[in-house]
Amino acid sequence: MASTTPTQIDTAPPVSTSTRSTGRAGDKIFAGLSKGSGILLLVIMASIAVFLTYRASIALSQNEGNFLTTFDWNASANPPVFGIAVLLFGTIVSSIIAMAIAVPIAVGIALFISHYAPRKLAAPIAYVVDLLAAVPSIIYGIWGALFLVPQLAGLNLWLDEYMGWTYVFDKTQVGVARSLFTVGILLAIMILPIVTSVSREVFLQVPRMNEEAALALGATRWEVIRMSVLPFGRSGVISASMLGLGRALGETMAVATVLSPSFLISGHLLDPGGGTFAQNIAAKFDEANEFGRDALIASGLVLFLLTLLVNGAARLIIARRKDFSGANA
Repeated sequence: MASTTPTQIDTAPPVSTSTRSTGRAGDKIFAGLSKGSGILLLVIMASIAVFLTYRASIALSQNEGNFLTTFDWNASANPPVFGIAVLLFGTIVSSIIAMAIAVPIAVGIALFISHYAPRKLAAPIAYVVDLLAAVPSIIYGIWGALFLVPQLAGLNLWLDEYMGWTYVFDKTQVGVARSLFTVGILLAIMILPIVTSVSREVFLQVPRMNEEAALALGATRWEVIRMSVLPFGRSGVISASMLGLGRALGETMAVATVLSPSFLISGHLLDPGGGTFAQNIAAKFDEANEFGRDALIASGLVLFLLTLLVNGAARLIIARRKDFSGANA
């Protein structure tokens, strides 16, 4: 007698047409909102660029000096003479100092929190680091002016005595430490929590299998970090650094509070003086006339373009190293 196989009955509830249509409508709405948000962002960026370009063209058409090489800023004079040479130098130098100090320390803190510190210690440290990112810029500026500047007097004398032969650390002027070097240290403290937080999250995303494979081959903890963690997180660290650099380039109140501005370019980083784009705009905007504000907007356009170039270069670096970062493993 032939045996019969029992027929399996599909107990799954049928998908109604209304539910299917609702899901498709939700997908269309979400896709439309996402596309609209992207287009809106491009429109905002384009409108900012058009506004800056238009107002800058008004000022540049009447400028009697070379906008790129003139050291003076006399936009209210008759005829007006102004240039960004000092501002460009100060912005780039202070940002380089901040990045050189902040990025290695931030990566070290991120690695300590993610791979070295015990869990009970890692959480409080991560909380404190994240909390530093919420401190307003003016608080950093007040702290820098009242505490950091006096405390750096001894460091400046030490650098002048033992590193003065490098010319960069040769202090030629007597005065308090209101210099680009001090600004760079303050900016490094300000961008440290941003770079640390993003780098920590990237390091925590490293596949556990990669680390366990390296340990199984007899690698030490440092070798695991060097062979597995850092290659995987390289693009993330670059992105975190660019976020920090963006804040360093555009920081206003903290720099204006600490720096003693002057329109002189000096390779002696310990001497007071210098200036940045954001600090100059904040210091002169209220007292400037209509034409003077157009001149300040022209300098803001340069800062806008500089930021775009930096972020574009970062995207190119990330794209070139993506295939070797381990992110596609």
